[in-house]
Amino acid sequence: MSSSRSGYHHGDLAHALETAAMQLLVDKPAHEISLREVARAADVSHNAPYHHFSDRRGLLKVLAERSMADLVAAVRDAIAAAPDPASAVIEGGAAYIRYAVEHPNGFDVIYDPTVCIPGEPSETMAPLIVELEELLSTASVAAGLESGSGVTGVWGLVHGLGTLCAAGHFSLDDALAASADALTRMLRR
Repeated sequence: MSSSRSGYHHGDLAHALETAAMQLLVDKPAHEISLREVARAADVSHNAPYHHFSDRRGLLKVLAERSMADLVAAVRDAIAAAPDPASAVIEGGAAYIRYAVEHPNGFDVIYDPTVCIPGEPSETMAPLIVELEELLSTASVAAGLESGSGVTGVWGLVHGLGTLCAAGHFSLDDALAASADALTRMLRR
């Protein structure tokens, strides 16, 4: 039985649970977040999450989808604000790296192959993946890179630098400088 408490308002259970889960994701990896913990954070009964998430994997999928939406928005905004095509690739890549560093748990759950199975994304995740690919591809091609391997190179570069930087192998400033340098060299070809 669910009881109304201060953190939950009737009719908004899904939002309350997702918000609580995303707040927990700030401080801990997705695989450490339980449905019971989400219920506590949302101030609802321990059974309430089962009205929204079918199971723990359902929770992780929502965390991945919401995180991917945030990543896509950051990249989209950075590309849109750039003054020219070359800057769009560099700034889009920088936004990707920053997201990985500033939201490491969200970034990790996006790319967790047990949550978002490669080749089998959820209905919500599939268009987000397509949009991210299109953003990077369109910006890269507009800047002069050939589609295909050039675009894969851009994504691989920023993903790798973001992952390594988030793991503490070098500073954010070093990762951003390395990305800008490498992308500038790629664009000169």
